[in-house]
Amino acid sequence: MARASGEREPAAAAPPASPRQAPDNRFPRVVLVGPPNAGKSTLFNRLTGLRQRVANYPGVTVEQRTGTAALSAGSVEVTDLPGVHGLSPRSMDQRVTRDVLLGRMAGGRAPDAVILVLDATRLESHLMLAEPVLALGLPALVVLTMADELGRRNGALRASALAQELGVKVVLVDARSAKALEPVRRFLSALDIGPPSGGEGDEGRTCPVAGPPLAAHGVPDPAGRSLPVLDLFAGRRERARAMGESAGFRAPRPSAVTHRLDAVLLHPVLGPLAFLAVVVLVFQSIFAWAVPLMDGTEALVAGSGAYLAQVLPEGWFRSLLVDGVWAGVGSVVVFLPQILVLFFFISILEDSGYMARAAVIADGLMHRVGLQGESFLPLLSAYACAVPAVLAARTVGSERDRLATVFVAPFMTCSARLPVYALLIAAFVPAGPLLGPVMGRRAAVLIGLYALGLVVAVATAAVLKGTLLRDRPTPFVMELPPYRLPTVRSIAVRLLERTRVFLRRAGKIILAVAVVLWILTQVPRAPEGGPPPEIGDSALGRIGHVIEPAIEPLGFDWRIGIGLVTSLAAREVIVGTLGTIYGVENAGEGDLELQAALQRDLDFGSAVGLLLFFVFALQCMSTVAVVRRETGGWKWPALQFAYMLALAYAGAWTANALL
Repeated sequence: MARASGEREPAAAAPPASPRQAPDNRFPRVVLVGPPNAGKSTLFNRLTGLRQRVANYPGVTVEQRTGTAALSAGSVEVTDLPGVHGLSPRSMDQRVTRDVLLGRMAGGRAPDAVILVLDATRLESHLMLAEPVLALGLPALVVLTMADELGRRNGALRASALAQELGVKVVLVDARSAKALEPVRRFLSALDIGPPSGGEGDEGRTCPVAGPPLAAHGVPDPAGRSLPVLDLFAGRRERARAMGESAGFRAPRPSAVTHRLDAVLLHPVLGPLAFLAVVVLVFQSIFAWAVPLMDGTEALVAGSGAYLAQVLPEGWFRSLLVDGVWAGVGSVVVFLPQILVLFFFISILEDSGYMARAAVIADGLMHRVGLQGESFLPLLSAYACAVPAVLAARTVGSERDRLATVFVAPFMTCSARLPVYALLIAAFVPAGPLLGPVMGRRAAVLIGLYALGLVVAVATAAVLKGTLLRDRPTPFVMELPPYRLPTVRSIAVRLLERTRVFLRRAGKIILAVAVVLWILTQVPRAPEGGPPPEIGDSALGRIGHVIEPAIEPLGFDWRIGIGLVTSLAAREVIVGTLGTIYGVENAGEGDLELQAALQRDLDFGSAVGLLLFFVFALQCMSTVAVVRRETGGWKWPALQFAYMLALAYAGAWTANALL
């Protein structure tokens, strides 16, 4: 344990390795720990590249990123833990990080070593995390990132002196540089690359710690006494400051670039205008940049489908593959370029440090509707998917604010809505400029749909916070990182991961739905193996005709009704559903574009109504399941589903009646 002066004894050696018991545990396990925005994820991406996966920790709703670092002597499993400032279990992220470090996480095993990633430009505040992490006694390496920033801004630090203070090796690196991997790889190579200790679960193993176990409200002080939270915090801050002084730390001068950019981007008037300009650029690019890629993807899907139709003998298998699978899955895959363009910009905004500024800009609005500024980041993540947004709401301190955040998160336009929006906008909104070259009509409609979801979310939050979830807002404090240039490697890894997630979803949910729908279009057959029925007379058509009376006031026919039902599995499934239905319906008549089919069966009012339905409706059973788990029952998800469905129906009916 660290001495009162800030020093600590060298970490105790790890216990001898026990025989391997589970094939998934064949590599030593190393965890990356550090505060948010310290460069931890950048280092993780450089170590693992594409050899990484994302999943949830067993029994909790926090994501884990695990990958494999390939070394000359073998491989090491690397886990990127959630960014935290301490190990006190005040939030789910901190609880998960603590439990993983102690080997208490269900279904996992204790780490064999730890890499502590700290920002050298914010050394004294980040060093406060070093004390509880290094107190665990695991083999450790401290990686101080932002070495380039520290030198460029006239800061100073002696890594060797800090290593003496901490009792472990310390390296000063730029995490974005390939050279940063050299000391980290040497540290990993020095580990026992043989069979790791413990088996799955590893309940019998405990980490060697230099002192008593973590207390309920933090870790003990160097003498082993439990301290109140404020005293513990103050003592740890003082020891971190003393260690920094002993290591010759000189805080870097403020970044001139960051200062000049923040003068504009955090300005009460210019900041929101700049944010609006960024939004316009993103959505204009979704249509302008992605069109050539979409055309190429569509041509590839259509060409491959036509080729299969030619080479396969006529029969049920060709019909299933071409009219069912290819028409269904291919209808969704063509929208992958637009999703990647969106995530390309999101990656740039996150890695550059701008997203944190967007949170500050939005803080005033959040307080006016009664939410905490902490709610902004979960809601922002909902633009990718509502499921991680609901999970991320665990970081919101107030329980009432957390429930309000969970309730309104599905109103944010997730990436699953984008294929639906893009299909209907392309079919019913003519291309052309709206504000000259600045913005096109289609981009303006897309921005309007995103804005409508946001406005309704804010209004709903205000109603909830004024009635069912009335509470007093608390201040929002956020550490703003300096602006940085995003790396091509980091963006490429994210886009490839997003492609993998999208294709996996298309290969599972959409494929399964397409096969089931095709089967329903083939029955009942005529006696003695006759031809399949007309699609309107098939089992699928009959199901659709049962649904049709409920949605006829909205201007939807039975085909749209089937799509609305299947899209409960995932919103974008409606595109694949319509692709399958129209593919079977027009089999043998040549290629009929889905846009043309929709133009035939929908008028402008019903098309707008369908857009509004998807803006408001909770068409995602995964989100419903996660909300039920996060709120501990069916009360909130049932209210949420009914409320959003009522808004969707009313919006679609109004659009169809007026337009």
